[in-house]
Amino acid sequence: MESLLIWSIAAIMGIIIFIPYFLKFRKQQKNFIERRKEAETLGIIKPQAQFPFIDDSLCIGCGSCVAACPEGDVLGIVYGKARIINGLRCVGHARCEPACPVGAIKVGLGDISSREDIPILDMDYQTGVPGLFVVGELGGLSLIRNAIAQGKTAVEKIARDAHRSNDPAIKDVLIVGAGPAGLTAALTAQKHNLSYLLVDQQSPGGTILQYPRRKLVMTQPVEIPLYGKLQKSEYSKEALLEIWEKIIDDFDLQIATGHKIASVQKHEDFFLVKNERSEFRARSVVLAMGRRGTPRKLGVPGEDQKKVAYQLIDAKSYTNNHVLVVGGGDSAVEAAVGLARQKGNKVSISYRKSQFFRIKKKNEDRINLLIREGKVQPIFNSNLTEILPDSVRLKTNKAMLDIPNDFVFVFAGGIPPFKMLREMGITFGGDAKPLD
Repeated sequence: MESLLIWSIAAIMGIIIFIPYFLKFRKQQKNFIERRKEAETLGIIKPQAQFPFIDDSLCIGCGSCVAACPEGDVLGIVYGKARIINGLRCVGHARCEPACPVGAIKVGLGDISSREDIPILDMDYQTGVPGLFVVGELGGLSLIRNAIAQGKTAVEKIARDAHRSNDPAIKDVLIVGAGPAGLTAALTAQKHNLSYLLVDQQSPGGTILQYPRRKLVMTQPVEIPLYGKLQKSEYSKEALLEIWEKIIDDFDLQIATGHKIASVQKHEDFFLVKNERSEFRARSVVLAMGRRGTPRKLGVPGEDQKKVAYQLIDAKSYTNNHVLVVGGGDSAVEAAVGLARQKGNKVSISYRKSQFFRIKKKNEDRINLLIREGKVQPIFNSNLTEILPDSVRLKTNKAMLDIPNDFVFVFAGGIPPFKMLREMGITFGGDAKPLD
């Protein structure tokens, strides 16, 4: 009798513990399945730059990858297997890889043979044009740690193969773009005593310069040539730019700003790099320009007014204004959050889809909180049709909407420099077979 009582109590306790767990699992599974179906409809499970690739034959559905992802919503467990829920949110942290106990997941570019947006490169990031390299996010992988690693690898390859020129007018390497990839390439060139020049159309910093103030930038611990390690996993925009400025000063990096490159032509033993007012010669060229290119305009009446901008540098400069943010990506949401936190601002965000799909988990939490607090008004399923001196006009599914306006910030992406790259002779997925 005593043993039967013990078994009965154990069974009851097991049921009490199991049922809540089972109900929670069922609810989570249903949520993942619904989000997966929605993602398929929206096309957001397809590869976009870096992407998590899952081996079904190895995956055991433990959920370690889901828990490890800092972005949230990239992965989920559907019918016992890891599945992509929102691939657009993957920014390449790759924390899911070491978290998987069976090695079933890898983050990378996958098969790029049909990817028209990814240049074909070898292991040293050299294109099909000998001596011409592509590094950083232009090659498809984001994150500062990837940019640093690629800039270093490319110039080390150049250093190994360098046939130095006696002509001082011909550099061993010309680096285009002064973001983390380009600055690392310059440091590596200096380390190997290569003659080099780093050129950019703006001040050093690259994409980081476009970030809002105090934006946290994920780096993960990484080592910068000549300088040493970045120990933290996150730095503010200002702190990271301060580090790069110190590096530029300490190592006297050779940088020329105000140069927007128009063409790169291969000659017999050097490249001729031109812009509107200058030209440069170099044995090798490293392109570290980024993918954003020229800001994409909406082409609506009134867009040429001074109150329209395509980036937000200092949100604190805007107070007591009616502000419209156009776009649904991270840049748009971060701008809306920054502006909504300033005194007296009335912020609206116009997005052509029914909800935010492509944003990081942190940004989603912040914008949703501000929406609930009434500090940001989302206008989904809308398109900006006209910008007037004191208002803007939006077309929604139901009606035309006019709202007061002092400033408009447009985050519609950029026109990437792919056409120029193809003119240089660089091939993309679908253009030709991958390099050996």
